[in-house]
Amino acid sequence: MAAGPARLAVVGAGSIGRRHIGHVLAEPCSELLAIVDPSADAEMLAAQKQTAWYPDTATMMRHERPDGIIIATPNQMHVLNGLESVAEGVPCLIEKPLADDVAEATRLVLAAEAAGVPLLVGHHRRHNPLIQAAKKAIDAGRLGHVVAVHGICWFYKPDDYFDIPWRRQKGAGPVFLNLIHDVDLLRYLCGDVASVQALESGAIRGHEVEDTAVILLRFRNGILGSVTVSDTIVAPWSWELTTGENPAYPHTPETCYSIGGTLGSLTIPYLDRWHNKAAPGWMEPIERERLAVEADDPLALQVRNLCDVIRRVAQPVVSGREGLETLKVIAAVKQAAATGETVDVV
Repeated sequence: MAAGPARLAVVGAGSIGRRHIGHVLAEPCSELLAIVDPSADAEMLAAQKQTAWYPDTATMMRHERPDGIIIATPNQMHVLNGLESVAEGVPCLIEKPLADDVAEATRLVLAAEAAGVPLLVGHHRRHNPLIQAAKKAIDAGRLGHVVAVHGICWFYKPDDYFDIPWRRQKGAGPVFLNLIHDVDLLRYLCGDVASVQALESGAIRGHEVEDTAVILLRFRNGILGSVTVSDTIVAPWSWELTTGENPAYPHTPETCYSIGGTLGSLTIPYLDRWHNKAAPGWMEPIERERLAVEADDPLALQVRNLCDVIRRVAQPVVSGREGLETLKVIAAVKQAAATGETVDVV
């Protein structure tokens, strides 16, 4: 690419696409080359942002070639749009989930790797400085040997959220739409998952999809984990409400993850490290140390990472391969819930 800001196209102008557009415009490392979306609203948005508009990627490519593409289309279009980008040799960032199923996600990842085209996945929470600080503390041994992790993802989606039919149908429950982010972070912090057990229930709303799930995780390194998710519980314990990452959600002074080891425990997002002053022991005084971290917007950091990858001065924070491995865990969760069996993640 030429010197100067990376010229990025955003494919899909829905709610997350518009957030990406805002960050592309705000970052000095990038400029918005085009908005790609067949809707009249997207065409109007492009005019407002004084950028080009195209109904589809093929039409854009006939007129101008971006340095990178951000794909924020509906889930079922991710693989098609990703393969279009790979075929043109253009690095792309695809919103999570990478695909609707593991087979299609694998096809996309293998195609990108064979072509040597960088593929990034929008698990933006990994970019959050507080997650980077937690990872650093864990890797430095500040918790000792990590033994267990627990995550809570409880929130209440209002009833009118389900007025849109697809949100009541298979694949649209909180495991696939919400918990995938939490599973990705637990994989990043604790390692790859070996097997899962799971229970699901749709008893509250009675929709085709689950509204509540309980998951047990066995990590390859021996760590054990438990995660609960529900979109029908009024509660302050979720990433959205505890971190303040997205200003659209009210902020609560609570935690959503706890990670425990032989020398101490860590809560997220506040990074409170609990440890004994002397030797570890349940009758020893326990102290709290809050780890320092400087906040930054993870979506902005994600755009910067994409630009650095395009310039070949950095590797993806979340590669296509990493997005695929997280999707495999979610697929195993769904299989385990359906069969009642322990499912290996392969």
